[in-house]
Amino acid sequence: MKKIDINKSVYQLTKEHEELIDILYNLGFTKIKNEVARESVGRIITLDKGAKIQGIDMEKIISVLGEHGFEVLGYNKKERTREENVLLLKSFLERINNNEDVEKLREEFAREFKEVDSSLIMEAEKKLMDEGIDMDKVHKLCDLHSALFHGFTKEEKMKKEEKDIREVKLSKAMELESIKGHPLYNLSRENEALEKLIEETSATININNVDDINLSKLREVSIHYAKKGDLLYPHLNVAYNVSGPSKVMWTVDDEIRDGLSLLDKRKLRDEKWYNELLATLTRMKEMIYKEQNILFPMCAMNFTKEEWYKIYKDEKDYAICFGVVQEPWEEAENYKEEKNELKKEDIVLSGGSFTLPQLEALLDTLPMEITFVDSENINRFFNNGEKVFKRPTMAIGREVFTCHPPKIEKMVREIIGSFKEGRKDKVEVWMEKCQRTMYVCYMAVRDKGGNYLGTLEIVQDMEFVKKHFKID
Repeated sequence: MKKIDINKSVYQLTKEHEELIDILYNLGFTKIKNEVARESVGRIITLDKGAKIQGIDMEKIISVLGEHGFEVLGYNKKERTREENVLLLKSFLERINNNEDVEKLREEFAREFKEVDSSLIMEAEKKLMDEGIDMDKVHKLCDLHSALFHGFTKEEKMKKEEKDIREVKLSKAMELESIKGHPLYNLSRENEALEKLIEETSATININNVDDINLSKLREVSIHYAKKGDLLYPHLNVAYNVSGPSKVMWTVDDEIRDGLSLLDKRKLRDEKWYNELLATLTRMKEMIYKEQNILFPMCAMNFTKEEWYKIYKDEKDYAICFGVVQEPWEEAENYKEEKNELKKEDIVLSGGSFTLPQLEALLDTLPMEITFVDSENINRFFNNGEKVFKRPTMAIGREVFTCHPPKIEKMVREIIGSFKEGRKDKVEVWMEKCQRTMYVCYMAVRDKGGNYLGTLEIVQDMEFVKKHFKID
């Protein structure tokens, strides 16, 4: 039998026995195949701690490991009852009260308890008082009691574990932020530039000069927020089931962006306008903190190298904001994603035929952005080329609703729902985007029998129409 020590970290155990990765994954340790998580959080989580976090019965783990030829050392199969634990704790308190050496007692205590619930300590102290120990003596010995239990209470251990995990996450994020050209490197530099811009704006504005304030530079934050909304939030949600940022931070991003837009358009710049701008600047600064301390560490702990490579590639489609030019990341530039090569066999249609390369080139040549979403609401196709509405390649195969912020998601669901139910076949939207007139059309795709196959979205720049008809 191969022996494994329950007190060793998950990282140590998988280093010593690589086959444990698959065994533990099948038992429910869902993050163990993520190399980044295994080499970071896995260094501070032991097997039994991991079992508690995942809600997996330790007896089951030991049984399955035994079937694979592993003997688990250090696991006490018979656990004491709550009453037995209280009595044992009471005996330690009595020995402290009898002036036994605290450090020696701590060593013995550590052998008996890996952690202890503070409610058990209170019960043990109450038993002593019920037996007649003087209350003043309990108060005088309070510091000695604390010294015995310090670092062993469940609450302290949870706080320490949370602190350790938080520090590991921050450390991993900082490591990636230091790699020139890495998406987190670029996003962090944008945050530095934005923070400097916020501070300069806050220092120079006052109620008397509001008419001179130009918000165009601050409004470039919409580019930064678009990157998060397209490249980070949906992938965290869909691939790793981390939905908090997409539900909360994405909404705040939209509120800040829309707030700046409304302030910029408002003609009356009075005291109310001034106070709203200050409040918006405060929210922007708070978002920088949340990104650096919550969002980026979450992404750093979950995303694989290959996923970062794809994000790096997609990031190239976005405009420069705050003067931060995307640096080349050589490692990602050299990455060659495995793709199924297009075969040259003809695709025969009722109106003729194409080879696959011809069809792809034709779709890319059309002067419009094309998106096709299938009947199961999954993104199936984007054509290539310049796009006003960014569509990251990582969104292919992902549910279309996850690609939109909460306030837009409702509208998208309504449009697709109306197509599926047969209430509508087309929804047209005219809008101004990047100071250009854009035509967006959603169309239900149906077969000859009228059955819904999916939704086609086309986006077309209509500025040329203005020139053709001399429209101002």
